[in-house]
Amino acid sequence: MNNRHTDEVRVPGQIALVTGAARGIGRACALALAEAGADIALGLRNIKADSGLVKEIEALGRKVLPLQMDVSKLAEIKSAVNKAAEYFGRIDILINNAGIAPENYIEHVTEADFDYTLDVNLKGTFFTSQLVGHWMIRQQSGRIINISSQAGFIALPTESVYCMTKAGISHLTKCFAVEWAKHHITVNAVAPTFIYTPGTEEYLANEETKKMVLSKIALGRIGEPKDVANAVLFLASQAAALITGTTLMIDGGWTAS
Repeated sequence: MNNRHTDEVRVPGQIALVTGAARGIGRACALALAEAGADIALGLRNIKADSGLVKEIEALGRKVLPLQMDVSKLAEIKSAVNKAAEYFGRIDILINNAGIAPENYIEHVTEADFDYTLDVNLKGTFFTSQLVGHWMIRQQSGRIINISSQAGFIALPTESVYCMTKAGISHLTKCFAVEWAKHHITVNAVAPTFIYTPGTEEYLANEETKKMVLSKIALGRIGEPKDVANAVLFLASQAAALITGTTLMIDGGWTAS
């Protein structure tokens, strides 16, 4: 039993796989985990697109392995997970960040749009967790953190399919948490509000839209990627050892209103 009054929010010597790591929230999570002591496997939809992240992580003194990993393709998930586990010897932390949010009114959603959103957001999260879980079960330890969204708890116009997938991720988190607790694997999610990322840049550039968003956030500000990364780091650390099956809202009070 740990007799210290607090546990550090650090992950020294851990191995973390972050999907959708090239930019935005995924990039921030990868850097936060590296700064906290983890070596990082980067799941990238396009491994050839160099964003400088590898060098940033290496500059922190951590090992890093970039991986081709389009999570809509099961073959790429299998290949990336196996390469990461073989290279590092294990996987201690999984951040399921990869996701898409195509805007469209319900009456205009096509089958192709519907299927691709589910393939990335839900299917990708499920099978990445399943395949990493094989290693975590073998280790009898692990931390999985899924990136859900406040959109899984409220209705956003033009985002019906995205909202559905994010609600699914939060419930899927509970299912994994209950089933894998016996293997000492915790599974949690975070649900951010609007965050300044390359994916939201155009949307938030509209002053009327930005004003509407800010009017919904009780704390009065749009989030930064580090706001999400800090919560992810906490859930990945020993400080969150008794937390599983929960979705942590990072929404500035939007859904509390």
